[in-house]
Order: sequence, then structure tokens, then C-alpha cells
Amino acid sequence: MSALRVAYLVLTLLGALLPGMHLWDHFSTVGWSIGGLIDAWQVNAAGKAAAWDLLIAGITLTTWIVMETWVRKNWSALWAIPATFLIGVSCGLPLYLFLRTRPV
Repeated sequence: MSALRVAYLVLTLLGALLPGMHLWDHFSTVGWSIGGLIDAWQVNAAGKAAAWDLLIAGITLTTWIVMETWVRKNWSALWAIPATFLIGVSCGLPLYLFLRTRPV
């Protein structure tokens, strides 16, 4: 495996673990409510901006993944879509790049 693919894999893991630790802290403190999480995003303008930024980035990444998968027929790359929306863009993007750069 190339150094670039290793870097993408490390970034994928960091992109899942680091935000995940904060989400775990939030859910264990406030409770396991998606509504509570959405309310936390709405607390101030910075939270709203970050939420919109990540949503738009996630939609953009998903569009790129779908269009490029359609052309390249690299169906395993579609795993990055649920990673993007269930974990976050910080996990989905490096996962997609890791899957995209595998030897054909």
C-alpha cells in the first residue's frame, strides 16, 4: 500500500474517532436524542454556520462520489456515502479518496 493510501486511511480513522469522541460526550451528557443534537447546532450563529457548511460539503461529496462511481464503475467507493452522513465529512472524504486510489 502506498504512503498516500496509508495517509488517507489514517485520516479516515481520525475523522471518525475525533469527532466521534465529542459526539459521545454530547450524547452521554444530554441524552441520546437526535433532536437534542440538532438543537445544539442551533445554539448560536457559529454552530448554524458549521452545520450548513458540513451539510453542503456532504451533499457536494456525495454528488462527486455518485458521478465518478458511475463513470469509473468503482462500486466500493459508494461506502463513503453512508460514512459521510452517519459519521461525517471528515471520515467520508478521506475514505472515498482511500477507496478511489486503490489499484485497479
